[in-house]
Amino acid sequence: MNNFSLNTPTKILFGKGQIANLGKEIPAGARILITYGGGSIKKNGVLEQVRKALEGRPVFEFGGIEPNPTYETLMKAVEVVKAEQIDFLLAVGGGSVADGTKFIGVAATYTAGDPWDILLTRGAKVTSGVPLAAVLTLPATGSESNNGAVISRAATGDKLAFFSPFSYPTFAVLDPVTTYTLPPRQIANGVVDAFVHTVEQYLTYPVEGRVQDRFSEGLLLTLIEEGPRALAEPENYDVRANVMWSATLALNGLIGAGVPQDWATHMIGHELTAMHGLDHAQTLAIVLPSVLEYKREQKRAKLLQYAERVWNLRDGSEDERIAAAIQATRDFFEKMGNPTRLSAYGIDGSTIPALVEKLKEHGCTALGEHQDITLADSQRILEAAR
Repeated sequence: MNNFSLNTPTKILFGKGQIANLGKEIPAGARILITYGGGSIKKNGVLEQVRKALEGRPVFEFGGIEPNPTYETLMKAVEVVKAEQIDFLLAVGGGSVADGTKFIGVAATYTAGDPWDILLTRGAKVTSGVPLAAVLTLPATGSESNNGAVISRAATGDKLAFFSPFSYPTFAVLDPVTTYTLPPRQIANGVVDAFVHTVEQYLTYPVEGRVQDRFSEGLLLTLIEEGPRALAEPENYDVRANVMWSATLALNGLIGAGVPQDWATHMIGHELTAMHGLDHAQTLAIVLPSVLEYKREQKRAKLLQYAERVWNLRDGSEDERIAAAIQATRDFFEKMGNPTRLSAYGIDGSTIPALVEKLKEHGCTALGEHQDITLADSQRILEAAR
């Protein structure tokens, strides 16, 4: 196992009715800005619950954060933070709202240059931020308890990530009941996103990280079991609770501590979202099977472990078991409603050279756990995903 440092400072308030307790976690006298997306939290009553929990406090609101939060929209929120002297941010929604709010928090106090530099430097120059917390309504990204965020810039077609210790939510409220009214597409996206987050930290090469492996396998098995049930039984509390907790644990730092990580699927997928507007999880469903097939020799040992422990594949040759595990992964995504070919989304492959050029522009020229996925390799991976 590799050396590691692990700090997961976000306090989790998990379970039914926990929104009522969020006011106790925010400093008295704080001027609070609630951030949210398209307004579904108004229809399902979550915003009303949040307002009630914050009754009597100075509260402001900023809505309209997109599913892939844009720099342009978030900078408008930064203006509100400065004008109203906001000193606490509360993201109410899914991972995109949490990501956007993290950027708002650090951009509002950034003095090292233009706030877009935060993305260009991956957060390296961030030295402060407005404290924030999250009320999660869409389990998927794990953003409610980590320090990363992915932001798009509509004007240039860029989608970039940053990380900062000043972007950890101080606490997060996870009430599975808030997910009951989510449309099937969002539930499917959340399950696929959490699944791929886990895989990107698991399907690399062995380093005797046995604890991390078993945690990862448990998350994958839970998502395989509960994902389809979440679609079929939208108000099954236990199912939604397990999906929600799995998504959080998939990217809070725990399973990735001390083990190699891949993330090639995410980097390639980001370019598909930026250029074609596909949902983040849709791009992951397209790219991951192709990455696994392309790098099957480098990932052989872990693919065999994955085949046996996750998919119960024990018969046949090693190559047959690996092929069956990759096919089972593809079938699972399809079962969740996320097609795994570019053609299923009306993309014929003609933009692949432009996608690869964007990877080059963003410095994604040596991807994967071995840093051996070149631009030419990324092009072949995309071509195989057509």
